[in-house]
Amino acid sequence: MDFSAITVLCVGDIMLDRFLYGRMERISPEAPVPVLLLDSRREMPGGAGNVASNILSLGGQAILVGLTGQDDAGVTLRAALARQPGLRDATAPSADRPTICKTRFIAAHQQVVRVDEESHAPLQPHEAAALCAAIDAHIASVQAIVVSDYGKGVCAPDVVAHLAEQARCHGIPFFVDPKGTDYTRYKGAACITPNARELAQASAMPVDTEAQVEAAARSIMAQTQAGAILATRSEKGMMLVRHDGPALSIPAHAREVFDVSGAGDTVIASMALASGAGMPLEQAMRVANAAAGVVVGKLGTATADIQEVLNELDEQGGPEAVAHLLSFPAAQAQVARWQARGLKVGFTNGCFDILHPGHVSLLAQARAACDRLVVALNTDASIRRLKGPERPVNTLQARATVIAAIRHVDAVVAFDDDTPLETIRALMPDVLVKGADYRPEDVVGADIVQAAGGRLLLADLRAGHSTTAIIGRARGA
Repeated sequence: MDFSAITVLCVGDIMLDRFLYGRMERISPEAPVPVLLLDSRREMPGGAGNVASNILSLGGQAILVGLTGQDDAGVTLRAALARQPGLRDATAPSADRPTICKTRFIAAHQQVVRVDEESHAPLQPHEAAALCAAIDAHIASVQAIVVSDYGKGVCAPDVVAHLAEQARCHGIPFFVDPKGTDYTRYKGAACITPNARELAQASAMPVDTEAQVEAAARSIMAQTQAGAILATRSEKGMMLVRHDGPALSIPAHAREVFDVSGAGDTVIASMALASGAGMPLEQAMRVANAAAGVVVGKLGTATADIQEVLNELDEQGGPEAVAHLLSFPAAQAQVARWQARGLKVGFTNGCFDILHPGHVSLLAQARAACDRLVVALNTDASIRRLKGPERPVNTLQARATVIAAIRHVDAVVAFDDDTPLETIRALMPDVLVKGADYRPEDVVGADIVQAAGGRLLLADLRAGHSTTAIIGRARGA
């Protein structure tokens, strides 16, 4: 699961999150309130800024559009943004409102009180113009958009309508973390992500059961022409309702919850990244559910890094929950985790350009010989060198998506060399699998695997099946 090539435009209410940590050891003589003895403090971007932080933590890139005040909190916030590699600060300063600041006082891992500094003034025309100009300047360079609406003014109807039109013109999906009860201003969103309470308020319908959640979601979709509603339901998990398909629910992963601050930011960041990377919404939801499960186990506004999410996915659901194409480091980490659990890891490789029964038979035999199977695919460039300029028929992303859908496959990785030798050396599987048309001494990497205590399996081939023959028959037709 590699999001390094994905950039997300984050538009919304940006704020400074302050956390003041201390000890409560006595009651004030001035009033019947506890005295907090301050030990430490943390300051970080919040609101839409936390969405951007989550995107960075998950390995993506972010462009942040919003308003900051011309005050000390604004200076602190912009400095915090500047310290984050991979984040482009496209915020606009405003003399008409303060920087939104939320200060939380915490003792014994519990919030004692929160102090908010903000303006409720409507968005001014020059502020809206600055926001729209920033959107126009950056939208062509992103793969997904997040609207993070905290009801503080940035996501005014005119700004959201302008963003939606630009997203439509550029063919970019936009995701909305909503606020209020009027969702019509989010018309055309790819996905809106209310929590259960927000969904009930916006639809004016009950949401106690799954059937009620689905009915409420479909009501909202009819109003907004949204592609989907992802309802987050706390300990009940998530439900994805698409306008063109059945509802899908997944449970929350049981864990100790320390703090739900920013969990919604993590969900929408994960959804946008995964969708921008080409995953279907159903798979993106699983990534988001895993990421949310990580952050609620942390204190304060938190993020989930990509390795934590991969670990969580592995614990929750196995191969169907893992993204279809792992980066090289992620594949190494995944194999190491499996082997640390005493699982035997198998490995096979190939072009897998047009999948046929011979491929499926080989994969089934390979999976039967191990506990987890990694399939390494030649990149498009590698195939062109091996097969000629007219191959592959299907791109790497398409091939990876198809291979990952085979129930025998647990992980997919790509290699750009002419042979998978370096990939085998790096992953060091327990079982190396090739077709029986190879002689053992001709199998690339067999000597390395066997020297490390692994074994080679030459799988039986099904006669009469080959990609080249399929292409030839298609051309003859």
